[in-house]
Amino acid sequence: MSETTRTRRSMLVGLGAAAAATAVAAGTASAQTGGTAFRPTRHPEDSWLDAAPGAKHRVVIDAPTPHGAGEAVLFANNLYDQTKNAYKGTEKDIAILIVLRHFGTPFGFNDAIWAKYGKAMATMIQFTDPKTKQTPTTNLFNSSAYGMDLPTLGNTLDQVQKLGTRYAICDAATHFFAMQLAASGGNADAIYKELVANIIPGSRMVSAGVVGVTRAQEYGYSLIYSV
Repeated sequence: MSETTRTRRSMLVGLGAAAAATAVAAGTASAQTGGTAFRPTRHPEDSWLDAAPGAKHRVVIDAPTPHGAGEAVLFANNLYDQTKNAYKGTEKDIAILIVLRHFGTPFGFNDAIWAKYGKAMATMIQFTDPKTKQTPTTNLFNSSAYGMDLPTLGNTLDQVQKLGTRYAICDAATHFFAMQLAASGGNADAIYKELVANIIPGSRMVSAGVVGVTRAQEYGYSLIYSV
């Protein structure tokens, strides 16, 4: 056998061994990952997110600021309008969830809470009535009288709720606001229970707003970030 032939055969054997090693490594990696796509775990606490009978589309709007909470109402109304006008559908074709979290959380409480704690809450989140320039004592996002002066542009929480919008309210932030409100005199636990008892129609508490936003995406909701 010539030297050239022996060299060529050695190269072929070496390449074959390398290919075999690569195949083994690939097989090992596949076995380690299971060869399947990631699937999030389902929890009973999140099963309500699937309660959207007949909906062809799912949207979650993340609202962590006062301005974002107002625009979330506007965006929800726009989604209903375009579902009807551009796609010839109905409100039932789209499931909309607005997550009121962080400094958007107080807009998940009704006028009774705003009448009692509105000045303190509005001071904390740096929100004022655009007409009076004072801290409000009602949930302004339920008023259609402000028009362009508010990011809702005249749409209201109640209006889009009646069209099917649901609200998720951050429990962690609710505890935070209860503690802050109690700092000037009061019982944080009692205030917390009062806040929870006065959430707006069509809403529910979630352990944390960020959990609600991320879980909704795992249930097939497209995300709109409203800030």
